[in-house]
Amino acid sequence: MPRAVVPMIRVPDVAATIAWYRAVGFELVDTWTEAPEDGGEITWAELAFGQGSVMFSVGGEGSGAARREVDLYVYVDDVTDVAHRLNGHAEVLEDVHETFYGMRELVVRDLNGFWLTFAQHAPDSAGANAVQRPVT
Repeated sequence: MPRAVVPMIRVPDVAATIAWYRAVGFELVDTWTEAPEDGGEITWAELAFGQGSVMFSVGGEGSGAARREVDLYVYVDDVTDVAHRLNGHAEVLEDVHETFYGMRELVVRDLNGFWLTFAQHAPDSAGANAVQRPVT
């Protein structure tokens, strides 16, 4: 298995979180259901987006805070395409914009109040100021 960091975020309702993330383009990898024979609750799930993934487990609390403890930064090929797919599925905090550090971003809030920033390298940036990730 390749080395990777996979965040696990506690949420109030894992099934609802799965539905939201699938609606915005994540793929369901796996789930765990307590007492499935009794119609039990999904208590854990892993979802993937490209090469990255995130896990969600039951037990988190909702929050009305402007920002939560964890943000997800999601690299994409086309932020504008993501904005069209998210239309109506997410609260947009910052519409598509270019940053001073060479990225083109869209910032939304998920159903649990966590921020997701979808980002691509800005087309006109030479990459000099862009965030570089190590190649694995």
